[in-house]
Amino acid sequence: MNKSAILHIPQSHYAFPNSEFNMTIRLRVAAEDTITCSLYIGDRACNKSPVEFTQLPMRVVVKDEVFAYYEAVFDTPFNRVCYYFKLEDNEDWIYYYADRFTRELPDISLEGNLIEGRSEYYQYPFILRDEIPGVPEWFKEAVVYNIFPDSFATGKESLNVKDKQLTLKDGNISKAFLGGTIQGIKENVEYMKEMGFNCIYLNPIFTAGEYHKYDLLDYYHIDPCLGSDEEFKELVEEVHNKGMHIVIDGVFNHCSWYFFAFDDVVKNGENSIYKDWFYNLTFPVIRPENGEIPEYACFAYEKKMPKLNTSNVEVQKYFTGVCRHWLKEYKVDGWRLDVANEVARDFWRAFRKAAKEENPEAVLIGEVWENAESWLRGDAFDSTMNYDFRKHCREFFAFGSRDAFQFAGDIGAMLLRYPTNIALGQLNLLDTHDVPRFLSLCRNDIRRWKLAYIFLMLFPGVPSLFYGDEKKIAGITEPEYRRPMEWQSKDEDFEAFIKEVLSVRKKYITAASGYEAVQAGKGSKLYSFARVGVKARILICLNAGDEEEAAELPEITEVLIEHAVADRDRNQAKISAFGFGIYITK
Repeated sequence: MNKSAILHIPQSHYAFPNSEFNMTIRLRVAAEDTITCSLYIGDRACNKSPVEFTQLPMRVVVKDEVFAYYEAVFDTPFNRVCYYFKLEDNEDWIYYYADRFTRELPDISLEGNLIEGRSEYYQYPFILRDEIPGVPEWFKEAVVYNIFPDSFATGKESLNVKDKQLTLKDGNISKAFLGGTIQGIKENVEYMKEMGFNCIYLNPIFTAGEYHKYDLLDYYHIDPCLGSDEEFKELVEEVHNKGMHIVIDGVFNHCSWYFFAFDDVVKNGENSIYKDWFYNLTFPVIRPENGEIPEYACFAYEKKMPKLNTSNVEVQKYFTGVCRHWLKEYKVDGWRLDVANEVARDFWRAFRKAAKEENPEAVLIGEVWENAESWLRGDAFDSTMNYDFRKHCREFFAFGSRDAFQFAGDIGAMLLRYPTNIALGQLNLLDTHDVPRFLSLCRNDIRRWKLAYIFLMLFPGVPSLFYGDEKKIAGITEPEYRRPMEWQSKDEDFEAFIKEVLSVRKKYITAASGYEAVQAGKGSKLYSFARVGVKARILICLNAGDEEEAAELPEITEVLIEHAVADRDRNQAKISAFGFGIYITK
């Protein structure tokens, strides 16, 4: 038994409540060890000594090249829990608690007297109902369509490409590159709904200088190149009338160097009342020209986007006001929060408090590209953009650099990274405005893209499709992957496939549907997984390799979608290169 590999972390994604009287507890062990794990739970406020424990079996839910992860999900009659583990390896066994290995439990007897050591067990002190991690229920059932506004539409299934620039009342300039508008988005809400999407996420729409609208000038108005405040209000109403939701982009890490507060600092220097609104200023504050490096902190290396001092209370007050304004006056359903992991945590605590006071069901999605565990503890975000999902899909479906066993371990560990309720609310994606199109990573092989799309739509979490993926938009460079929506592109068979997969999700899968890897062999490129819901057990078989492979099938009761599958019977099917099958099975 490799004891150095064994890990449990109390009150973390290894031990968390799913509801007031239901918990999940996990344990990590070495992959090479063959261990039977048992969990013993007791009432930490038990009035008997020694504490009475109940034994529960644990099962392996994920196994990768290094570790195996055991899990027990159980109802508990008490909400103050103490627990320990028993590990058995062939003839050997040991207890594991308090981060140590022993053959004795804390409750021991010395000369007939009981020595009480219940505090030495692992503890979940109290399941407080308002601290149970969660995501707004509507969002866990969302299927998101992500729009880059400048690139999308000016009318119904049309984009009149036209760059423009407008002079604002204060003399600043607002630019558009392709000319997409809020009105154009509104005229295509039905298009998105008909495809099967029920939530729209818009990249920035507030008044800004550049076409991308990440250099904010005014947080309280729609950029005039995109439209008017009233047109946006009408868009939100149209979205809600269709039974859909809408999420907008919040850029609070930085602003434009012509934003009123930064402009005041440039003009008034140390006498500016806004001098503490920004990060690492040196006086006088000068907007650098040409290739000069700014003498103030900014977003990345963008001198035109000075970094806000989000630890400043006045900055927090200003932006919580912005938060409330769009939730209250325009009834948006939530925020995607830009560069979220570079913003002060107290800022997000204040922002979350304001958002949930205005609308308890508002969703907060942080842009965090790495492990976001520390941001998903109930005091900041509900969800984050799951770029690791994209990474694993890229390696398996697009590049073919991982086999099915490795892929299963990668995505399994990703699922276990957060408490279950939180994992079900992660925003899974293949494309965004910041990365090359996934189709290009697939070398324009639409077969590979289709497999990744099926996985995106049927895997646990909230799927997000970037505008134009359904039109086979490709691109490696920024102008390419933000290219105009190709409304003129008509591929009826491909768009029917997009809708068909979405219809399977809508009909058979909910956030509550269980997930399990079914077939993922070493050296194989065939990955099969199941989602088990109230209506049916759905089996999804994806062959990401260039050779035919045999998929093991339980008894099939219905074929939902199938491509490049031969010799199918009740127990097995031969799936050709880059083929797939989606079945209802027993």
